[in-house]
Amino acid sequence: MNVELTKKQQFKQEFKKRCFLFSISILRLSEKLNDKRINWVLIDQLIRAATSVGANIVEGGNSTSKREFVNFFQIALKSSSESLYWLAILKEMNLEKKDEIHKLIQECSEIKKIISTIILNTKTNSRF
Repeated sequence: MNVELTKKQQFKQEFKKRCFLFSISILRLSEKLNDKRINWVLIDQLIRAATSVGANIVEGGNSTSKREFVNFFQIALKSSSESLYWLAILKEMNLEKKDEIHKLIQECSEIKKIISTIILNTKTNSRF
C-alpha cells in the first residue's frame, strides 16, 4: 500500500535532510581550509556546533513530550547561533573562501529561523 506523506511529515523529512546536508557542507569546508594553525580551533568549534544542530533536531523528533521537544530544539537554536559566530570568524580569517562561507552563513541563518518558528509554534500550540 502506497501511503502519501502528509505535508507536515514531508517538511520534517526535508528539514532533517537540510540539517544533515548543512553538517556535511561544514565538514567539507573544514577539509578545504588551509592548514593554518589559527583554523584548527575555529574548525573544531564549528564542527561541534554545526553537527549539533542536526543531531538535536533528530533527537527532538523522537521526544516523548512537547517540553522535551522544545528543549532539544532550543539546544539546536543555540548551536545554530554558535555556528554563525564561528563561520563569521572563519570568513574573516580565510578570505579566499569568503563566498563559500557566506553561503553557509545564509543556510545556517535560514535553518535558525525555521527552528525559531518551530519553537514558537510549539509553545503557542501547547500548554507549558
